[in-house]
Amino acid sequence: MLMKGVTLRGLEVFEALAATGSVAQAAERTGLSQPAVSQQMRNLETALGTELVDHGRRPMQLTSAGRSFLSRTQVVLGQLRLAQNELTVMDLTHLSVLNLGVIDDFDNDVTPQLVTILAENMTRCRFKLVTAPSHEIVEAMRARSLHIGISASPGGVMEGVIEYPLARDPFILVAPRDRMSELGGPEALMRALPFLRYDRDQMIGRQIEAHLARLKLDFPERFEIGAHLSLMTLVARGMGWAITTPLGYMRAARMHDRLEAHPLPFTPFARTIALFAAADWADRVPRDVARTMRMLVADQVMGPALRQLPWLDGKLRLIEPE
Repeated sequence: MLMKGVTLRGLEVFEALAATGSVAQAAERTGLSQPAVSQQMRNLETALGTELVDHGRRPMQLTSAGRSFLSRTQVVLGQLRLAQNELTVMDLTHLSVLNLGVIDDFDNDVTPQLVTILAENMTRCRFKLVTAPSHEIVEAMRARSLHIGISASPGGVMEGVIEYPLARDPFILVAPRDRMSELGGPEALMRALPFLRYDRDQMIGRQIEAHLARLKLDFPERFEIGAHLSLMTLVARGMGWAITTPLGYMRAARMHDRLEAHPLPFTPFARTIALFAAADWADRVPRDVARTMRMLVADQVMGPALRQLPWLDGKLRLIEPE
């Protein structure tokens, strides 16, 4: 039982205010008036007996108590949203065939739950799931061998395919644990250790190389690795440093005791994770699957990532439909 004064609406308002730093934007997100947002925050802080937000700063900043409480709040709200989504099930009973492709970054956590939810709602449907790197998912969408694909966006428009953005996944620097502090910072690390590249046949490899070229950053051509976990293993063993994303970093959870993640020491950039659907499909099905994916990604990936790497707050985020 929640203590008196702590309400689900109050938790939602606090989450929105933490994300935006603005009463006006929190009001827009929650559908409340600005006075109602302020009142909900006062009620929550009174019930907890502590200030969660520094109300005197613009944009508003969380207090240390607020940062701690936010991580718990996101877990609670994530679980409630997932439960609500499972209750407000997708109506997929009319489908006879569904071929779905999902980026392999989600193999550990999101994909198993998504498949379970879909299977429970496709009682008369022949269902095929493919997990693969983004470039293979995109090519399968172009070839019309998939009805729905979930992958990194290649940018631009694919003929006959509609894109539903799901999440912003920023690129980060991954290094062997403690090596950056030993060497004296990110620039020293990048000079002392080799750059471990993704295979440039993969979309993520091409995106990274294009950004480095724009910045005129050049690193020796020594290592180019196709398998993501092999790349993370080499970093964990001290063989070099790499550029990946929070989704990739969280996929390598079993190596986290030997890895550390940092913001990029140069101009940041990000990729967009999106759902793609053939344009001749009814809009409702891809929108329902996209909604479910956002909830799963927030609960299974973003929540744990932000608790471990709080500096990603505001950078790693969902992209809500307009």
